[in-house]
Amino acid sequence: MYKVTLIPGDGVGPEIAEATRKCVDATGVKIDWDVQECGIEVIEAEGGVPDRVMESIRANKVALKAPITTPIGKGFRSVNVFLRQELGLYACVRPCKTYKGVRTYFSESNVDLVVVRENTEDLYAGVEFQAGEKNTAALIEKINEFATGKKINTPLDETGISIKPMSYQGTRDICNYAFKYAVDNKRKAVTSICKANIMKFTDGLWYDETRAVAQAYGAKFEWADLAEGVAPDAKLAGNVPDCGGSIEYNERLIDNMCMQLVQKPELYDVLVTSNLYGDILSDLCAGLVGGLGVAPGSNIGPESAIFEATHGSAPKYKGQNKVNPVALILSGKMMLDYLGEHDAAAKLDQAVADVIAEGKDVTYDLKDDRNDPTAVGTQEMAEAICKKMQ
Repeated sequence: MYKVTLIPGDGVGPEIAEATRKCVDATGVKIDWDVQECGIEVIEAEGGVPDRVMESIRANKVALKAPITTPIGKGFRSVNVFLRQELGLYACVRPCKTYKGVRTYFSESNVDLVVVRENTEDLYAGVEFQAGEKNTAALIEKINEFATGKKINTPLDETGISIKPMSYQGTRDICNYAFKYAVDNKRKAVTSICKANIMKFTDGLWYDETRAVAQAYGAKFEWADLAEGVAPDAKLAGNVPDCGGSIEYNERLIDNMCMQLVQKPELYDVLVTSNLYGDILSDLCAGLVGGLGVAPGSNIGPESAIFEATHGSAPKYKGQNKVNPVALILSGKMMLDYLGEHDAAAKLDQAVADVIAEGKDVTYDLKDDRNDPTAVGTQEMAEAICKKMQ
């Protein structure tokens, strides 16, 4: 029996959470669900994520979370970002795989890649200063005082600032996770992505460290000159498996990576990147395989993990029993793998694939015609998936 925190969220969250719970329970794995309400109404009423929610996740160490609405441009910051930073969930893992029967321009490409995204640093660290504030103007003046090259030349009272922290430790941790994932899942390549040609001291650091991690794992560099003068990361060398060149290490600039994924996504395997780029790439990759409706995700830390769909709360569909539950169901599949229940995870994944391929008991967005009257609701699709596992 596993005890798992279940956060139903808001908008369509409670509906897809219930559908996912049905499917996970149908695998036969015994879960004691610790339900914690934490939707936008609760957060606004209590002034933030309630302590009871954090205590539950810390105690159970595993959570399944449905979407929670984040106000755009006002109000509280993203609950997702808060949870990742508060719990040290440094690795965001988002698989993107083609399922037969899902409509996509890339159905013949057999996409099967994984975006591994650093969760705690970069521009999403949330170190921001608002335009028009006295402290912001003082910060700009101080930056200009220290800057030896480019300076901020826009008006002090009209300029906002975001700080982009990048560390060797954060980069080491996420790249180590990506390589370990590749080893454990018999993947063939890890591609490191940033914009080091422009941001020399942050994204440049990123490449310096990902190359060092690749050396520690004994990876084969796509271009040998990238390895010249690069020593294996001292903290990892000898403490991680040497893959003997079975995993290839590649590098792509973020803009080129976007083009490559649209042109030939089947060539890529594990993608490791920083916070902002990872957020963009994971949605792009979801588009390759049919959209956010089939895009699961997990956030992993040293002590705990949260599993969630990539999509948002879609409040306009609330209570309509209409939305596609697959993304959260597949996140539940990832949770089962994390718990070591690999057979149950594989059974759930196969059941999802079979139901989608048959195209009968699926929601409107998975029909060839979105107006198809034979489309079923959220719960009905979940029940069809459960029956497949029987």
